[in-house]
Amino acid sequence: MKERRNTERKRFGYYMPLIDDSNQMLVGHLADISAIGFRLDSMSPVPEGKEYKLQMTLTGEVGHKPFMHFGARAIWCKADEIQPNMYYVGFEITKMTKEDSEIFQRIVELYGS
Repeated sequence: MKERRNTERKRFGYYMPLIDDSNQMLVGHLADISAIGFRLDSMSPVPEGKEYKLQMTLTGEVGHKPFMHFGARAIWCKADEIQPNMYYVGFEITKMTKEDSEIFQRIVELYGS
């Protein structure tokens, strides 16, 4: 697959789960992150194009509230070659408030490596 990313992506150095707001189920854990998207490690495949409203638990280092909520769309999904029950899923952020966007940028700066 040809690389289409225009922003620098950083490896994520913190084990942070993302939860589907509609059913409170785990979608996956952040693996890498950029200003406009992220990759999750997931135990289930995610259909390309699927829209989510996600919930992310925040630490006191990045925000003054316990959670942030934002919209994201699955762009691609690929099974791990070694662990067939693990999937890598690329997401683009589709909806985020200005306040949450600032928090997200702090997360990129603090936890991205």
